[in-house]
Amino acid sequence: MPFTPRTPRVVAARRLHRRRDRDAGGRFLAEGPQAVREALARPGTVVELFGTPAALDRYADLAAHAARVDVPVSEVTDDALAALAETVAPQGLVAVCRHLDVPLDDALAAAPRLVAVLAEIRDPGNAGTVLRTADAAGAGAVVFAGDAVDPYNGKCVRASAGSLFHVDVVRAPDPLAVVAALHAAGLSVLATTGYGDSDLDDLADAGRLATPTAWLFGSEAHGLPEELTAAADARVRVPLHGRAESLNLAAAAAVCLYASARALR
Repeated sequence: MPFTPRTPRVVAARRLHRRRDRDAGGRFLAEGPQAVREALARPGTVVELFGTPAALDRYADLAAHAARVDVPVSEVTDDALAALAETVAPQGLVAVCRHLDVPLDDALAAAPRLVAVLAEIRDPGNAGTVLRTADAAGAGAVVFAGDAVDPYNGKCVRASAGSLFHVDVVRAPDPLAVVAALHAAGLSVLATTGYGDSDLDDLADAGRLATPTAWLFGSEAHGLPEELTAAADARVRVPLHGRAESLNLAAAAAVCLYASARALR
């Protein structure tokens, strides 16, 4: 019989919608076939796979993959799946996954050439989109610094479109300590701000993006804290050639990260 919303394992998994339960258990939920596929591709990540009978039949390759690596595959009713999912029209699969946190020192020991630092970014959709963009641009690590959103927030996981499982995810409480560690690892640290004294195009033309670089991104509402911009090697603005007042966070991050990606290649 498929599990129902009252089945203890479903009840326990549903608690992972709350951050305190995610932190206490070191677990989070990944919803939908794409996220499940990427999670299964990272060995040791998936703890259990829930699916409706129809979804487990449709995505039989994922169910078979889970079974091959000894991940329990549990059939659930549509109501139980709806309780586990956060989207309006869920696709029938939800995986319970282990946290993926990598210590900052370990991430830097891998000598990443491109790093994105999300400094006190609170919006999960923005954070997940920047994480996805950083992955696409070839970043080796994404650091959630200070009072930043939980990278395992459901909306952040979905916005990352699987990229959460591709890069080193670091959570660090002190953004200034992150900058110091980045400098010690030999990375140039660039702070993004609409009022920067350095133009992104000028830096690219001067070859200053052709070295290992970490980009600091702040929230759309408040930007980067002043002490962080002061600690960076340069305060960089994205040139605006039209009449728009500014770019949103995700767009600005994409422009900066891809400028670095091109220079590094």
